[in-house]
Amino acid sequence: MKTVEAAVIGVGWIGGLRAETLSRTALCDKLHLCDIKPDRLAEVKALYNPASTTLDYNDIINNPNISVVYVSTTPEANHYPIARDCLKGGKHVMLEKPIALELWEADELIHLSKTNNLKFTIGYSQRFNTKIAYAKKKIVDGTLGNVVSVLVSRHLSRELGKKIAGRVRLSPVVMESTHDLDFVYWLLEPAKPVRVYSQGAYGYMQPVNGSHDVMFTTVTMDNGVVVMIGGGWNLPPSYPNYCSTWIEITGTDGSLFLDDTQRDNWLNTARRGQEFPMSTMPGEMVDHVFAGGIGPETIYFLESCIKNRPVMVTPESARCVMETYSAADLSADRGEPVNLPLSNETISAIADFKQKIRAGLNV
Repeated sequence: MKTVEAAVIGVGWIGGLRAETLSRTALCDKLHLCDIKPDRLAEVKALYNPASTTLDYNDIINNPNISVVYVSTTPEANHYPIARDCLKGGKHVMLEKPIALELWEADELIHLSKTNNLKFTIGYSQRFNTKIAYAKKKIVDGTLGNVVSVLVSRHLSRELGKKIAGRVRLSPVVMESTHDLDFVYWLLEPAKPVRVYSQGAYGYMQPVNGSHDVMFTTVTMDNGVVVMIGGGWNLPPSYPNYCSTWIEITGTDGSLFLDDTQRDNWLNTARRGQEFPMSTMPGEMVDHVFAGGIGPETIYFLESCIKNRPVMVTPESARCVMETYSAADLSADRGEPVNLPLSNETISAIADFKQKIRAGLNV
């Protein structure tokens, strides 16, 4: 059986899940871990017994035996430079979303991966949600006929929203609805988005990072399908889980409603009250199995590198998602639709909008 040496750069919450998954599979011959926090690095070293640990990601790049790297660092501004250096170093890379903060950064990463003949993918784990995979199957096999509309409503808890929004000045459409844009575009392939209209409402999260509490984005596809995605991160602290999602797909021959509100497991204790366990988007290890998408996603990329098969999420599709949520932010700011693909004028306007956000101005 062919195996590879793999590394995880950034072993916080998501990187820790990647590391645990890799530590359990026989496909990973040796595991190498990197983080800038010595205490966290020591913690995961004790848990997963890696072959090496380091505080400097260049040690990963300079190790010729490591062929596969998972880049799970925060803040998100670190994604581009670290992924770039790994690709330049000849490593296959799985990068957490977003692919980059600027379109030109995404373009360079895509160019590097193609030039160096390397596997490069983005961590959109919802494609490994069994309910969404089922939706893909029912669309492809013609059960629903021609798709007419797709609706996704996703809400995160305030606790998780603050954790995400506290480290980066990005909106819920960029940090959360990005997952939904990815899997909806996957469901609707080969259709492409041509128009975006978005509106947002301010509330609890505005003083945290200046973002909307919730954003509703309508996307028109080139085949006429209409997509509606609502994403928010302001559920009150009393809400018993991290993530709640409802999906509706209508077609000419049928409809499919998916309840992913995570209410199928209900724990109630005297100390903590009501909880819906296993309710985060990435999931978690539950004894010998993984509950959620990120475990299977981690293994799928490893197998793609070993077997030289296509990745599940192409970087080009991630760039298309990036164009869409960038357009959604601009649309919410302007109060008018934005056409895709982005024109030079629109790209310039997005750059100006981002500058206002980074300056901490209310928009």
